[in-house]
Amino acid sequence: MSDDYLQRIGGLIRTAREHKGKTQGQLAAALGTSQSAVNRMEKGQQNLTLEMVARIGEALDSEIVSIGYAGPMHLRVDGGRQLSGAIDVRTSKNAGVALLCASLLTTGRTTLRQVARIEEVYRILEVLASIGVKARWTNDGRDLELTPPARLDLDSMDEAAAKRTRSVLMLLGPLMHRAEQFRLPYAGGCDLGTRTVQPHLAALRQFGLEVAATDGSYHARVEAGVSPGRPIVLTERGDTVTENALMAAARHDGVTVIRNASPNYMVQDLCFFLEQLGVKIEGIGTTTLTVHGRPDITCDVDYAPAEDPVEAMSLLAAAVVTSSELTIRRVPIEFLEIELAVLEGMGLDHDRTPEYPARNGRTRLVDLTVRPSKLTAPIDRIHPMPFPGINIDNVPFFAVIAAAAHGTTQINDWVYDNRAIYLTDLTRLGADVTLLDPHRVLIQGPTRWRAAETVCPPALRPAVVMLLAMLAAEGTSVLRNVYVINRGYEDLAERLNSIGASIETFRDI
Repeated sequence: MSDDYLQRIGGLIRTAREHKGKTQGQLAAALGTSQSAVNRMEKGQQNLTLEMVARIGEALDSEIVSIGYAGPMHLRVDGGRQLSGAIDVRTSKNAGVALLCASLLTTGRTTLRQVARIEEVYRILEVLASIGVKARWTNDGRDLELTPPARLDLDSMDEAAAKRTRSVLMLLGPLMHRAEQFRLPYAGGCDLGTRTVQPHLAALRQFGLEVAATDGSYHARVEAGVSPGRPIVLTERGDTVTENALMAAARHDGVTVIRNASPNYMVQDLCFFLEQLGVKIEGIGTTTLTVHGRPDITCDVDYAPAEDPVEAMSLLAAAVVTSSELTIRRVPIEFLEIELAVLEGMGLDHDRTPEYPARNGRTRLVDLTVRPSKLTAPIDRIHPMPFPGINIDNVPFFAVIAAAAHGTTQINDWVYDNRAIYLTDLTRLGADVTLLDPHRVLIQGPTRWRAAETVCPPALRPAVVMLLAMLAAEGTSVLRNVYVINRGYEDLAERLNSIGASIETFRDI
């Protein structure tokens, strides 16, 4: 771009930002860049790609230039290629968003290492920036530094960003320690059917939080002096429910026992983070947590979340469905052992290195090498269970693996109302998938994959499953409107290309 065009576009960006009432820092947080970079853009002193202009347009809900706002992102896949080489697993998306929310528990500075730069993280960052938290990317954009204000400006919360992520629910636990009254918009995220918030409210009520849901918002009020009179028994062993209860207990002046807690990977990461804040927690990795709270937390904290087992499963499925030999490095093995045991029973040829610690010093990692294998359908149905069972988010990947295996596999995705239905989209690519009911599908393999063009399912994991099937299908496939994939994966297309895939990102202009 010429300097003249850059200056003109910079002026349009500045005008759109000011019209939306955002600071340069808030726009920077939404884009995953620095405030100084936004300043250079607005002065016309930084080159801009079409992709960046489009992202700015999305962040500001504004057509920056008539030829630059290119609408939804799509992927064009030249399939039928084998993958090869090695790829690292990135840090956990679900741990990352929980830790962003937990940063509000301390009045000190929080530094998070190797944060996943994904849309879900950007949405929470937009919310935090709108209430006064200063966010700064460091270490070439890999680490994130968060500095809270002395007083949060909750009335200025970015509702548009909050409505685009269900993770906003995890602000209930931290904010009840920062304000006597506050309001959160109804949570959004993937379209996975009705997902009740009652388990969250039942747990937090025992700390004095009362919530009325009216007019599209949760209106929260905190009654001082309320303390759990007995152990809190969660009515569902949910990850975010456990995290909310943990964050409420972290600054509760006393000892809180949480039973039927999730011991899943993101919960453990949150526990390790809280321990660095000086909160003593007993029972990490079990279903009973005993939390010794600290009513005042003022320290700085520096923490590195562990790698994402669901991303590791995605990459493993990519290798299986493309009949590739691939090494997947930094796999959090503790949270994939059941999945690997099932795949071994199906005939997966693989090996793994000795275990070594993640950057947090606690999570166990291995490097996993997968080789082309002739798989047969499992004898038993595939269904999720709370950790240490098959991870709920890993179930959809068994659909594309089952489609590559010999025989009939039944998958029962009993947790979500709609997600199993989205797995029938695999039929567009040649798979034999029969929907038995809203939770169960029957898959007959092996599949002779064929290229197709389709719109991305509105749920994260089924969307990635469609992309993986396109990698296996010879010819050119198109997956349209992949925002949901960007919610949970960082540069997935580019990273798959680094190991032999051929995926082009494009937008309609």
